[in-house]
Amino acid sequence: MSSDAILEKPAVKEPSKNEGIKDASHYLRGTILEGLADTSTGSISEDDSQLLKFHGTYLQDDRDLRNERRKQKLEKAFIFMVRVRVPGGVVTPKQWLEIDRLSDQYGNKTIKLSTRQAFQLHGIVKGNLKTTIKEVNEALLCTLAACGDVNRNVMCNPNPYLSAIHEQVLEYARQLTEHLSPRTPAYHEIWLDKQRVAGGDTGSGEEDTTDPVEPLYGKHYLPRKFKISIAIPPSNDVDIYAQDLGFIAIVENGRLMGFNVSVGGGMGMSHGNRATYPRLADLLGFCTPDQVVDVAEKVMLVQRDYGDRTERKHARLKYTIQDRGLPWFRNEVEKRLGYKLPYARSFYFADNGDRYGWSDGTDGKQHLTLFIEGGRVSGQQKDGLREIAKIHQGDFRLTANQNLVIGAVPSSERPRVEALLKQYGLDKTYQHATGLRLGGMACVALPTCGLALAESERNLPNLINELDSIIRAAGLAEQSIHIRSSGCPNGCARPYLGEIGLVGKMPGKYNLYLGAAHNGSRLNKIYKESITNEQIVIELTPIIQRYAAERQAGESFGDFVIRAGYVAAVTAGAVDFHKEEVVAAVAS
Repeated sequence: MSSDAILEKPAVKEPSKNEGIKDASHYLRGTILEGLADTSTGSISEDDSQLLKFHGTYLQDDRDLRNERRKQKLEKAFIFMVRVRVPGGVVTPKQWLEIDRLSDQYGNKTIKLSTRQAFQLHGIVKGNLKTTIKEVNEALLCTLAACGDVNRNVMCNPNPYLSAIHEQVLEYARQLTEHLSPRTPAYHEIWLDKQRVAGGDTGSGEEDTTDPVEPLYGKHYLPRKFKISIAIPPSNDVDIYAQDLGFIAIVENGRLMGFNVSVGGGMGMSHGNRATYPRLADLLGFCTPDQVVDVAEKVMLVQRDYGDRTERKHARLKYTIQDRGLPWFRNEVEKRLGYKLPYARSFYFADNGDRYGWSDGTDGKQHLTLFIEGGRVSGQQKDGLREIAKIHQGDFRLTANQNLVIGAVPSSERPRVEALLKQYGLDKTYQHATGLRLGGMACVALPTCGLALAESERNLPNLINELDSIIRAAGLAEQSIHIRSSGCPNGCARPYLGEIGLVGKMPGKYNLYLGAAHNGSRLNKIYKESITNEQIVIELTPIIQRYAAERQAGESFGDFVIRAGYVAAVTAGAVDFHKEEVVAAVAS
């Protein structure tokens, strides 16, 4: 061996391209203003499109039109998706009406309710982008940090039958959103025409922790996105285990005692890359209500400082914890807190779905949860909700399952609401659908998402139509079964927590996953790879029929497919998810 070889040092990985974009952006400004002013194209530069995410918008194009526009030698039909951050998912009727108006005036006349309790407006052309975002803010809503390498929209349980606790939890969601929001004035300069603030990057070489512009984030922000949710047992409707950081409310004798803290969840992965995987969060400990913001900040800062900035596919908190271990992570958090976190307290989750129909609140008011298929509000349904918003005196609550709660309805208002429900057919959506349809979730996918490999939102209703006949024939119409579909493995619809999970592999083909827990506490596992809708129905038919005939009392579909041997249970998290196992032969 030569002396040069002996002295050779391991290569140091370079930061990812996105880190350079953030570094040169002057706190998220980039050349966004110049790009918006360029009328020669409906697009914006590649670097600025990355920065736009921090401002709450994605550059997309209508993929249905790509081939035709290519033939005509036209650029892609560029459009923007604007995501409106709604902490805890609660808006006023007036705000609902404004989102409705914006979707009609500047978008594609639909509203998408996201899986993070946010609004998404699709189909906005560049010339209308600034006006749309400005008018969102005039409605006292905001798009800042709805996307990007920062803390995203903080979710919480819109639980209508525990509204007293919900109001407390909602306040913590709002506090977390405010405290962890970026401080750069770039957003107000670009979208709200505020005068540019002098200063910014001091060039002093100070640590990010003392950055004068971004005291929490620094000029490089986080390695990747960061997601927080708050759950109120027994409902896990916010899928707490899928979040980077979760707070599980501990309620005793009607009092909020504090929160169990969970860390390290995340859904995204890449096909064929076993180094990527979905991961469920671990319990870190317990904190009191007054410690929530402090704990959230310190957890996020550990990820800021130790998350992988060289490989974005390895940059989420789940990989930091998986690589370094939970004891190490707890020690780092507690060092920054200056105190220890006690052990997590006992709790129980029953399911991770929504409770449909009317329910009584603790304040004498009533709440109605409506089923919104795929989270897409359009057509007659949209018209009906507009009319309800005009007379409604309470609020609207977006759920993490893409549904909608008409909240805090006074008894005197209910007859008028019910009349409008009937007039516009809104009551049929939850009264007559099967438990399978009511348990469905789908990401947008085609035609607007640039990452989509297959259809999702436009495909799932048709697939459920096929499965519904089998479900009804088997006597399972009322049985809750969670089916989730994503057009790519990034998992925006949290498909790896579906008792039946579909993940797009290529146009018209999906990987079929089975066996997640009905309460969101266990991942599913791949059952069949790269199959069509027709094949999915063929595969699921005998399983559904066996479930109807052989299920035990109270046994969920996800538990049954494991007991019957169709898939092995994922019990060791990331290691187990990709593990190839021989499952016992299943009798037909």
